[in-house]
Amino acid sequence: MIASHARAAPTRVLIVDDSPTMRAMVAHSLSRYDDIEVIGCADGPHTARAMIKALNPDVITLDIEMPDMNGLEFLEKIMRLRPMPVVMLSTLTGRGAEATIRALELGAFDCCEKPKQAFGEDLGDDLAELLRTAARSPRRPRFVSTPARPVVDYEPRPDSLIAIGSSTGGVETLIELLSAFPVRCPPTVIVQHMPETYVPTFAARLDRLSAPQVSVARSGAPLEIGQVYVAPGGTHHLEVTGGKLRRCRLVADEKMSGHRPSVDRLFLSAARWAGPSAVGAILTGMGADGAQGLKKMKEAGAMTIGQDQDSCVVYGMPAAAQQIGAVTVQLPLSRIAARLLSECKA
Repeated sequence: MIASHARAAPTRVLIVDDSPTMRAMVAHSLSRYDDIEVIGCADGPHTARAMIKALNPDVITLDIEMPDMNGLEFLEKIMRLRPMPVVMLSTLTGRGAEATIRALELGAFDCCEKPKQAFGEDLGDDLAELLRTAARSPRRPRFVSTPARPVVDYEPRPDSLIAIGSSTGGVETLIELLSAFPVRCPPTVIVQHMPETYVPTFAARLDRLSAPQVSVARSGAPLEIGQVYVAPGGTHHLEVTGGKLRRCRLVADEKMSGHRPSVDRLFLSAARWAGPSAVGAILTGMGADGAQGLKKMKEAGAMTIGQDQDSCVVYGMPAAAQQIGAVTVQLPLSRIAARLLSECKA
């Protein structure tokens, strides 16, 4: 007798946008996927609130700029009163970047660029995959906890280096992590998967909320104590180079592990040029970028840390690294900063 398998229920999506054209474009784009069902479209927060109660969607897409109540205000209410996965649809502008970073900090699952072409064909598979992953993520979004007080009286080893990779959920995670870093933290390099236009805004946000200085990495910039460097993304990878003075290096090259910048590319360079003096951490994110590079760091003698499943928004990248033996120790987010600093302490 052949066993029958019930077909998995589709991901049920509610679209929230004040533009009728945009609602139609997003709905049309999602209609191409058999495993995604658009169960409703709301023209604003007030309508959306009633539809969420009546329809109980698995995930919602949310516009930022809407009349009466903007998307950020509505998102904050959702996260406080009825936490659920929210994917922000935003424009890649300076103003949009600031609002989107704030939305991710408030607990939005991730962001996706609004379609530019008629019928939303340029959304591709990105939004669909985000919605699927958001809906099945066991951990619901949360507010960033009260920032930790930075460590005081800390001095890193002169040769120390911290390399960090993150993706979906990384905005709130990195804010929380770096809030515990001291003014004189070890030189720290970060690859966070996000649109290139958002990176300067994100780095500025981290700089305001952290004791060390945080900036977008520039090619040739020396890796100095008290400095955190965020990969600019777009057309370049971020690497570490050696010599008497370690520096940032931006490399225009093809994608690696499906990404540019790639966490694997950063970790591989850290393994080569820093070896046992480096510490690597792979944080929340979709996919497997960083797993192979972290394994190379471990083989080079570096301490490697993976964020544990319970504290991840998406346990994808850390899980992939754990599965191939790249992780020395798994820790909850609340303990990772202390371990990174301990490994690099003079």
